[in-house]
Amino acid sequence: MTSPVPAPRIPEAVHRRRWAILGVLMLSLLIVVLDNSILNVAIKTISTPAPTGLGATQSEIEWAINAYTLVFAGLLFTSGLVGDRIGRKKVLLGGIAVFGIGSALAAESGSPSQLIAYRALMAVGAAFVMPATLAVLMNVFERDEQPKAIGMWAGGVGLAIAIGPITGGALLDHFWWGSVFFVNVPIVILALVLMVWLVPDSRDPSPGRLDPIGVVLSVVGLVLLVYGIIKGGELADFTDAKVLATIIAGLVVLAGFVVFEKRSDHPSLDVSYFRNKAFSAAMSAIALVFFALMGVTFFGVFYTQSVRGYSPLESGVLMLPLAVAQLVFAPRARLVVDRFGNKATTTAGLLLIAATLAAFAGFEADTPIWLLEVVFFLMGTGMAHIMTPTSVVIMQTLPREKAGSASALSNTFRQVGGALGIAVLGSVLATSYRDGIEGKLGALPPALRDTAGESIQATLGIAEKLGPRGQALVTPADDAFLHAMHVTALCGTGVALVGAVVVALFLPGRPPAGQRKDRETELVGAKD
Repeated sequence: MTSPVPAPRIPEAVHRRRWAILGVLMLSLLIVVLDNSILNVAIKTISTPAPTGLGATQSEIEWAINAYTLVFAGLLFTSGLVGDRIGRKKVLLGGIAVFGIGSALAAESGSPSQLIAYRALMAVGAAFVMPATLAVLMNVFERDEQPKAIGMWAGGVGLAIAIGPITGGALLDHFWWGSVFFVNVPIVILALVLMVWLVPDSRDPSPGRLDPIGVVLSVVGLVLLVYGIIKGGELADFTDAKVLATIIAGLVVLAGFVVFEKRSDHPSLDVSYFRNKAFSAAMSAIALVFFALMGVTFFGVFYTQSVRGYSPLESGVLMLPLAVAQLVFAPRARLVVDRFGNKATTTAGLLLIAATLAAFAGFEADTPIWLLEVVFFLMGTGMAHIMTPTSVVIMQTLPREKAGSASALSNTFRQVGGALGIAVLGSVLATSYRDGIEGKLGALPPALRDTAGESIQATLGIAEKLGPRGQALVTPADDAFLHAMHVTALCGTGVALVGAVVVALFLPGRPPAGQRKDRETELVGAKD
């Protein structure tokens, strides 16, 4: 049944400036998402010894990325509830200000540990920005305009993915490594001024209760688990007592988190959602695709910059096909879902991701670069045909009043999947590289051998310091990295194939035409 058209619920003064408000919200969202995609091309530069970079090890680089994603994911639910309680505008202003302060501090970091800490601070701000932007949007647009506004809001994410690597590369070509963070500061100042002027405040008259114990358990458990995985890769030994103890402790804390949430009457994570096999399969697909994507982005930067010798800007341009494919196909993926169904579309998307990851296992130092561009484009195409059908499944398998928490949960799984992808695949890369290079470091002084074995950038940095004597290390470093990249790519391929099997077994297929029409009618009514 369709509902009668309601009277406008948005004040006229707010309604008149709704598109300007959307522009401010998209600006805020843009820099939050842009920050991670900018950082990707700066990985090699930050790994370079001072004064060019910070001389960060591969594990420290992993933590600089994961400190952001883990804190962001851990606070996402709570930040939405805080906005409901004290007002979305206040939370939005506070979040963007904290993000800006963290960006300025990160730009002036004097060590990798400082960068990691300031990245975590940036994530605290970002976690309060993203849900607040969507909540404000829902309160300044009438329901008939909300789909269009949400589509434009989501387009900001695709835009950030597209321009982030190129912006980061251009900055690194002309300024110091910290410019990739400092660029956020003037944008934050502009956003704050526009927010104060344009954005109205709103809050939930019946906000949910906060779950601080659940938040602490989830963040502590994830940090312990990821720390253990990264440490195992750094030591090239996952049987080390400290590594095993940390990983087990993380799993125990996460198990405790699940038990606590199951018994809580106001959980951050409603575990009952996962009793639905289709919902669980969709969430698994989201986590696994970002697991693979973040892992390949991590080693892809070292491949293009360290092995192939491209500049940060050139490396950013090389990644553009991945973003372009998402921008082109994401809005059209629903047409494929309508024709072939969620199961077939998502399974095909994951198989395409698996094929592109497998292609990396055949890349060498002299592989034609156009092949890399084709692989990146196909990877973006696969992602576009995974995210759309899984989002449809998530929204259709839960009651409409749970739409907000379902959206936050899918975002959390995306962040956690990406963090684990960097940790696991980064550790595989580090372990394989160390195994491949150790036999070639005998000519180095004992004090330098351990450092040189940490990553290709560490080896090349020491080779550069040694001058002509160090040139003998360059080819072995490239060979060891390529072997490590092949091993890592095959591991990622296996993960994507597991995801394809899961969604093929548990995602719903294409419903009969009559049932689809009934569901469409139900969803139209649900917009109330």
